Amino acid sequence: MRTSWIAGYQALAERMVAKDQIDATIPESAMPPYMESFLAHLRLLVGVPFDYLVPDARLLPNESIRFFYLDRSWTDRLVDGALAVGKIGTREQAHHQAHAANLHSQLDLTERVVRIMQRGLPANSETQQGTPANTGTAGVVSGFLLRSAAVSGWPSMDVRAFNTVLPANEGDPNNPDFKTWLQQAAAAQLTTLRLELLSPSVMLALFDGIPQLVWCEEPHHGVQFGFNLSNGVEYLDRHTKDGAPEPTGAAIPVPMRLGAPRVVAIGALRNRLHQAGTSDPNMVPQNSSAGFAIALLNYPWRQRFQGAGNGGSGAFVPRFAVANLIAETTLQTAVKGLV
Repeated sequence: MRTSWIAGYQALAERMVAKDQIDATIPESAMPPYMESFLAHLRLLVGVPFDYLVPDARLLPNESIRFFYLDRSWTDRLVDGALAVGKIGTREQAHHQAHAANLHSQLDLTERVVRIMQRGLPANSETQQGTPANTGTAGVVSGFLLRSAAVSGWPSMDVRAFNTVLPANEGDPNNPDFKTWLQQAAAAQLTTLRLELLSPSVMLALFDGIPQLVWCEEPHHGVQFGFNLSNGVEYLDRHTKDGAPEPTGAAIPVPMRLGAPRVVAIGALRNRLHQAGTSDPNMVPQNSSAGFAIALLNYPWRQRFQGAGNGGSGAFVPRFAVANLIAETTLQTAVKGLV
């Protein structure tokens, strides 16, 4: 029988002293692509049960939004827990300790393109030309949970976050400074790491950084017709020839059919628009079906959340109004009781 050239305890000591089982420069030491993708998704809470995020339904009541920070220590322990499945001895433990720093550095990069890959796009598809890719250490991740009928009503809601508060009404294409506003908005916009519907009425959003302004908008991919309801009466805003709202004149009451009070009397509405246009040259003339369609245009709604929130009801309101943050005394008392 051949004599062993090294004893068992000596082999264990060698392994513990030289923790790197495979050098980091060797290709075999890198994570498999499927493993890297899974852990990056896990960092963004993909696959985490909703009960772990909101343990009590009273924390997220109907028609509410909750902003939060994502605890990096918590998500790192989540990754460690997933890796612990394959660690069955000191060899695997030593290997994990040796490569933990490189693993987390790689996940810092991968988590920034998770949403892009989920949409089936190349990893650099949303990087502007000439803009260097973000290759630094992962920073603070913030986000919100929104539970509202607006989520189910607008399943393709556009959500954006900015690191500064943008002027409320500068996003109007008719504003002469619109191009400047677009450049400022593009420079201030934070990367959206995750935007997903957890249920038909609950939306989760995660951002790379701390936003000073978050807005939610109706989808822009379709033409929308509609009226504004005020005191039980439907009104139609005046529109100029290019489709922009005309603020100089009063809104036009929308006539309804006598036998069906919820059905618009199209002919009577067209006549009212024509009559109003005779005294208001800024309105679109009613000489074709195209002119009538422009008069019925309804701009997408935008809800802004910024700072402490002021000047709003907290509900989704049209155009560029600012919402109050929700502060429900009963809910606060219930949460304090749980804690």
